[in-house]
Amino acid sequence: MKKYARPIALILIAGASGVAAETYLRYRRDIGLARKRLRAGSQVTETACGPIEYVTRGEGPAVLVVHGAGGGYDQGLFIARELLGEGFQVVAPSRFGYLRTPLPDDASPAAQADAHACLLDALEIPRAAVIGASAGAPSSMQFALRHADRCSSLVLLSAATYGASRRAAHGTAASGFMVNVVLRSDFPTWLATKVARRRMIELLGVPRAVYSALSAQAKQELRSMMQSLLPMSSRRAGLLNDAAVVSSLDRYPLERIAAPTLVIAAADDPYGVFAACEYTAENIPGARFISFDTGGHLLLGHEAEVRTEVGDFIRQHG
Repeated sequence: MKKYARPIALILIAGASGVAAETYLRYRRDIGLARKRLRAGSQVTETACGPIEYVTRGEGPAVLVVHGAGGGYDQGLFIARELLGEGFQVVAPSRFGYLRTPLPDDASPAAQADAHACLLDALEIPRAAVIGASAGAPSSMQFALRHADRCSSLVLLSAATYGASRRAAHGTAASGFMVNVVLRSDFPTWLATKVARRRMIELLGVPRAVYSALSAQAKQELRSMMQSLLPMSSRRAGLLNDAAVVSSLDRYPLERIAAPTLVIAAADDPYGVFAACEYTAENIPGARFISFDTGGHLLLGHEAEVRTEVGDFIRQHG
């Protein structure tokens, strides 16, 4: 038996090496395609606030779409496509630390709000509606406060915002591991999208019950969104900055927000923002709050209703 042990070991090592090589080649191919897609889809403009990556689409009332954590201009376009459709001029920037927008020394929501205004200046857009999703909400609210004359309306989706009864969403040990280890660089992120898809989908804020109820097409779209996290190395600085901002949010002077405001959230959002969204809507004068019992952080299962509400709201106040 001993005379077969060495050949068997060599065969196993060779097989493992072959699998590793194939895996690495697939990773290099996928990450290369992701980088190529991102470079071809946007441009960088110099503004009074520094370089900002952005993309514009469509014609009509201007809408600044401010993406959430782990995003970039591509996530902003995804939000716009799902919620707005045709008839709007979409401006989707990459926030501080995401993709080709650098992270400045002052990366606070207030500084980011000023950068939003600088981008609109560079594009010669005097006034815009603003959609702030998740971790994009703080700078969106600051824009409404600091540049009130330029904000025609404000829409907050699953917003990371302060609330008097806000439950801090520290997450589980597993989610902490995903952020601090898996999302640290490109390869572990890519590997997780292949072998830990369910965990990655949970990281997007999708409850198990919501995912189970999705159609096959919706699940495929969700997996495509998960793939859009790549390349993580180009988003890591922004993600870490968002984590710092969201963990130490102060109460903004909500009573001073003059823009017509629509706030939407789901009660089963695993990031615990529902109470904060409700509190925000209660304290912004005239704000409207739309709540769902289910849907998670991405408001899944309510796409058609949200699209109608958001589109009508922005047109009404455009």
